[in-house]
Amino acid sequence: MKFPFLQLLRFKVSKKNQPAPDHTVHPYWSIGVYTGKTPDTLSPPPDAINPVLTAQDVTDVPANFVADPFMLFEENCWYMFFEVETTLDKGPVGKIGLATSTDGLRWKYNKIVLEEPFHLSYPYVFKWENDFYLIPETRSVREVRLYRATDFPWKWQNTGLLLKGRRFADSSLFRFHDLWWMFSDAGNNTLRLYYSHDLTAGWREHRQSPILKRNPMYARPGGRVIVTDNTVIRFAQDCQTSYGKQVFAFTVTELTPKIYRETLTAEPALTPGAFRWNRFGMHTVDPHQLADGTWIACVDGLGER
Repeated sequence: MKFPFLQLLRFKVSKKNQPAPDHTVHPYWSIGVYTGKTPDTLSPPPDAINPVLTAQDVTDVPANFVADPFMLFEENCWYMFFEVETTLDKGPVGKIGLATSTDGLRWKYNKIVLEEPFHLSYPYVFKWENDFYLIPETRSVREVRLYRATDFPWKWQNTGLLLKGRRFADSSLFRFHDLWWMFSDAGNNTLRLYYSHDLTAGWREHRQSPILKRNPMYARPGGRVIVTDNTVIRFAQDCQTSYGKQVFAFTVTELTPKIYRETLTAEPALTPGAFRWNRFGMHTVDPHQLADGTWIACVDGLGER
């Protein structure tokens, strides 16, 4: 995610909620936890105090906001990776932070675990064949890079270049029918699809790609692609009227190297909430299924401090 924290956004609000009809606020992303019976019907649980992570929790760099959360459950611990935006002499830049939790509801910030000379965000983390991988957004250098943990979750090494030449945004990877697949966005309005037999090499663009063109409402990925019971669900963040307004879910009904088809679910998967922390927008969701069949997800929200 790239969002200019220091730029003021002007929102029109009612006299009932604010002392003046035109109130200027700082946009501020933070992270919360939602639960639900399915990955696309989530809501705040009563036993979570949202937001669970804010910029004030970051202790090793001065943080403007935290956003784009993704998590893994490993050896009875939840590990969450997310963008931490800080400001350097050259301007705002994103680094990848880490927080941990034993129950998924209460989180402790640890430290920055990945940084580069350029902006990083959207740390899409996953496990494959006993190794841990992370694909952060690196669109400022026009690449999709694959990082592997050399000491999970603390140390990560760039192990290869998957794609190059475009401003790839929020690349979201999954495995389906013995192939690797990847959604990626360009310009908040173009959704491209790639696939490969090998995680680390051989990526090619799908015959029907770009899947969407000139569609800011449905094009940009908005979280982890979910594969369950031979079903694929992709999430898209709505950037039509404002950046990251809400999240939609699509069910992929046919996916082969030659054919791609999907259907939109009836309702948005995430919408702005009634609280200060997410009242203006939500744009990332990472659902995980629990042992009892229900789902827990880390999400982010745009609101006020």
